[in-house]
Amino acid sequence: MGSTRTPSVAIPVDSDASPRKNAPETVTSPLVNGEKSIFRDQVSKDRDRPSQFLSLPKIQNQALLSGLAYCISSCSMILVNKYILSGYGFSAGIFLMLYQNIVSVTIVSTLSLSGAIPTEPLTWKLIKVWLPVNIIFVGMLITSMFSLKHINVAMLTILKNVANVITASGETYFFKKQHDRQVWISLTLMIISAIAGGITDLSFNAIGYTWQILNCFLTASYSLTLRHVMDSAKQATKSGNLNELSMVLLNNILSVPLGIILVLGFNEVEYLFETPLLRMPMFWIVITASGVLGLAISFTSMWFLHQTSATTYSLVGSLNKIPLSIAGILLFKVRTSMENSFSILFGLLAGVFFARAKLLNNSQS
Repeated sequence: MGSTRTPSVAIPVDSDASPRKNAPETVTSPLVNGEKSIFRDQVSKDRDRPSQFLSLPKIQNQALLSGLAYCISSCSMILVNKYILSGYGFSAGIFLMLYQNIVSVTIVSTLSLSGAIPTEPLTWKLIKVWLPVNIIFVGMLITSMFSLKHINVAMLTILKNVANVITASGETYFFKKQHDRQVWISLTLMIISAIAGGITDLSFNAIGYTWQILNCFLTASYSLTLRHVMDSAKQATKSGNLNELSMVLLNNILSVPLGIILVLGFNEVEYLFETPLLRMPMFWIVITASGVLGLAISFTSMWFLHQTSATTYSLVGSLNKIPLSIAGILLFKVRTSMENSFSILFGLLAGVFFARAKLLNNSQS
């Protein structure tokens, strides 16, 4: 759903910039707060400005270091979640989301109260504006958990490309944003790879695919709704800005009461009382690590954006799916075929082509 740096980690946000002009170039991890695309162009412009927080010692080769940190955290997040849901056989996906949100709120609030990072104070006016977006955000996280339990990581990565298709179509329909032929060709290739991958998937699971299709619609809805709400949200803050760390804190705080309601509504409480997993210290360490990794994606994404260009960031994000898919197949011993492997590779390359085409389209416009 991105975030940090080392020497200087502040993302100056231009309050006059229209968020609708910066449509999301890629949809990454389900737990990546898709908000980072809104700040991508602004970070590129403001990279040379002095940072406002987390001033750490100067480190050489920060672009490389931040890129590695971003790739490792984003890959690890999905793999750890998959291990929790499939390896441990944990069946309370909503509780897992809720616990990860609590971990994020605890860390960000502590850093904010200590003055290490700047966040906007929460007001009822801001909460009322943001609540519709947050409801979609929670649905996006929950459906991601449910689909990840039943689908292997490589196929999940390919199926997530469908969200790009829905988002691009929504941009054209709602915001009259024009995409060139290369963008639509790459989106068509994504659809073909997703269909081919599903047909050749030896571990096909209808429940998992259903949840993932729903997740794609929610992910696209979140990205599109975010652009519609951002202007109102900025006006609801005292500073007239809403940086990504404030969005992370806002999303996670509002997700906690919704998560509690859903845990009760889906009757996960009974399972939580019965499962022996919650009596295992190592299990708590793993799920706490998953919450830290979710936040680490935000910090490392912002750090990487601050150190490199939007083009490099988007392409690295697309290329990062290749080792993630390979790791998912090897670590979880996924049965696959030559046809399915080709479909996955085809989809990954289509994602890289899409990132490149979208960046070229944005630069021309």
